[in-house]
Amino acid sequence: MTTYLILSLVGASITCAFLGVRLAIWTSALAAIYLLFAISGEVPILALITIALLLAVILVPLNHLPLRRSLLSEPFLRYYRSMLPRLSETEAAAMETGTVGWEGELFSGKPKWKSLLDRPLLKLTREEQAFLDGPVETLCGMLQQWEITHELADLPPEVWTYLKEQRFFGMIIPKEYGGLGFSALAHRAVLQKVASVSAVAGTTVAVPNSLGPAELLMHYGTQEQKDHYLPKLAVGEEIPCFALTSPTAGSDATSISDHGIICKGTYQGREVLGMRLNFDKRYITLAPVATVVGLAVRLYDPDGLIGDKEDLGISLALMPRDTEGLEIGARHFSLNVPFQNGPVRGKDVFLPLDALIGGKDMAGKGWKMLVEALSVGRGITLPSSSTGGVKMGALATGAYARIRKQFNMPIGRFEGIEEALARIAGRCYQVSALSRMTVTAIDLGEKPAVPSAIAKYHATEMSREVIRDAMDIHGGKGIMLGPKNYLGRAWQGAPIWITVEGANIMTRSLMIFGQGAIRCHPYVLKEMKAARIKSDSESLEAFDKLLFAHAGYTIRNAVRSFLLGLSFGKLAGVPVHRETSRYYRKLSRYSAAFAFTSDIAMLALGGRLKQKERVSARLGDVLSHLYICSAMLARYESQGRPAADQPILAWAFHDSIYKMQVALGGVADNFPNRWLRGMLRFVLFPLGRFEREPGDRLSHKVAQLLLSPSETRERLTQGIYNTPGSGHAISMMEQALPDIIEAEPLERRLLKAQRAGKLDALGWDAQLEQALDQSLISGEEAALLRRTRKLTLDIISVDEFEADILRLGQSDVREIMTSHAA
Repeated sequence: MTTYLILSLVGASITCAFLGVRLAIWTSALAAIYLLFAISGEVPILALITIALLLAVILVPLNHLPLRRSLLSEPFLRYYRSMLPRLSETEAAAMETGTVGWEGELFSGKPKWKSLLDRPLLKLTREEQAFLDGPVETLCGMLQQWEITHELADLPPEVWTYLKEQRFFGMIIPKEYGGLGFSALAHRAVLQKVASVSAVAGTTVAVPNSLGPAELLMHYGTQEQKDHYLPKLAVGEEIPCFALTSPTAGSDATSISDHGIICKGTYQGREVLGMRLNFDKRYITLAPVATVVGLAVRLYDPDGLIGDKEDLGISLALMPRDTEGLEIGARHFSLNVPFQNGPVRGKDVFLPLDALIGGKDMAGKGWKMLVEALSVGRGITLPSSSTGGVKMGALATGAYARIRKQFNMPIGRFEGIEEALARIAGRCYQVSALSRMTVTAIDLGEKPAVPSAIAKYHATEMSREVIRDAMDIHGGKGIMLGPKNYLGRAWQGAPIWITVEGANIMTRSLMIFGQGAIRCHPYVLKEMKAARIKSDSESLEAFDKLLFAHAGYTIRNAVRSFLLGLSFGKLAGVPVHRETSRYYRKLSRYSAAFAFTSDIAMLALGGRLKQKERVSARLGDVLSHLYICSAMLARYESQGRPAADQPILAWAFHDSIYKMQVALGGVADNFPNRWLRGMLRFVLFPLGRFEREPGDRLSHKVAQLLLSPSETRERLTQGIYNTPGSGHAISMMEQALPDIIEAEPLERRLLKAQRAGKLDALGWDAQLEQALDQSLISGEEAALLRRTRKLTLDIISVDEFEADILRLGQSDVREIMTSHAA
């Protein structure tokens, strides 16, 4: 009976840990089991005494608060304070900024799936849909990629005028200031559609509606600043830019050397208290055409003119283009994607203090303002634009792979092409779901700092993967630039989106987990704050409560990870849907594994985790793919679980799950501590690593969905510019595709006759006439074949140029460079 008692106590402990019950309930359960066996009289007295002593040694200190604090919490608090990482101003602001939403559930190790599925499915308002169907549609029809990127290196003047007239630059500005007052969902829809045609136009529309003067003024500006600037920004009377990046300070923007000194000076003929600024900025989008410049500098007050603090910190100011001392340089030229971008410099520029966004009271609060604004803008701009590009790539490549034939069959039927097509379709599903879920969070009132970083990183990385695969499939068609090329500039420009708004290497290695973990973890940020409370008694009381809640959380996730690994997730409570329940089980398992591994990494490495960027990056990958999978399931459920979409969901889901396994395995296999390395492998993968990449049969099913019109293909690529009769290459392919598919049986019939020796004339046209003469095809069928032949040749054709058209005379080059140098 002693053995049964021990097994019962262990079983009860495992059950309590798995369920995550409170310590008092856990203790009561163990006490009840012990008393039942003691009363039974079946357990020897010596065994009962020994077990009672062991339980008392463990449970009494844990349940007796004064004893627990003196023996456990107080010593650990001293150790914890010694290992707390020193945070830069950049990191501290990032951790304090934004809200925590679904990503917090993923960090819990036990996600509440009902809260995900209960999220409302937001839709565009009638006004927003009308704007998308009207002005956005018209704008897309005005955009010619070759004209913009090669002939003008800019948007045509009539496009600039149209953007201003239709208030494209005022989408986020409230209606009371003359803007459109659109939701984040509408903002996403506009950028997605415009970017599917032109990255230059997409960027031009995106920047004034993202991190810039309008967003900052709306949240932090004085009423006078709002009244002055917002109506002019809404109608394009003022074109904004925001100057942040310096030659010596990129991703760590708080280390900028650009500075301002609080002093008195003359402004517009009168002496005022202001600031004298010196700065050197580069990579500033819209700077060459901007009429109002937002600026970030570090502000100093050495004479104590506005307070007793000398280094006030990062501060944000606005200045007109004609401000004395302000120099807006010539244009940067970013990889043949010529959106307006250039340097901004200033020497001894004097501005009054009311030029600070928010006025004098906001001096030194600029970095927090920027990070808060970026937590929204980063989740919309690049993810939405990338979604448009990815959908365009999926639609165009699927059509081209059906139209283009080699060895007398569509290239999309070859297994090598199928592999790439499946990746394109899967990435399209992932990116679209990711960007939609992130903007939904924004419209629900969240400031999703961590999801925004996830969305920016993965949307741009997946976009780069899609354009790579699309280029591989298109072959020569993709690399010959000209008006007929719809992929080349996207391929050239892919590194741009990887780099801006926080370089992707830094975003993955430092931000998603390194900073996001503290923000999303249910206890870590609270523990850090408790450890920094000045009163020792208050600090210990708060820290003790958090520490033991955290310990229970870690034990629960260790047990859940192990048991869910043993049961392949079948012990997890998940929504019961026959097609998707196994997906929720896998995510529950990997959520627990992620939460447990994160705790071990933070506990074992402490402040050194900042330097262990590979560990941080891999854990960031797990969190990212948990979020992406959640977004995909939310999308699938909101669309009514369409059965025809299931292969794409399955491909995308298994791709993400496999990457989670690789990332967690990478942490376990490379963990610095040998003993913890073995423990992680045992807890995370008790039966081994069984996840696999999507298989060949599934990839075949997914690839075929891109090759012909269907509701699934339409759902996958909806929201991009694809208007019949527009003259754009992709819409021409879509119009031709049904005829080309209809003609395929006829082509096979002619090929069979040719192989049988019935068609021996030289040339396609002659063989077609032979087929007519022999009644192998009808007159209508011949007309269809002629029409599709012409369409196919038009679609696969490429441009050619006279040398003089491509060559800029050397004298012209020297003249231009000399004028810029001067």
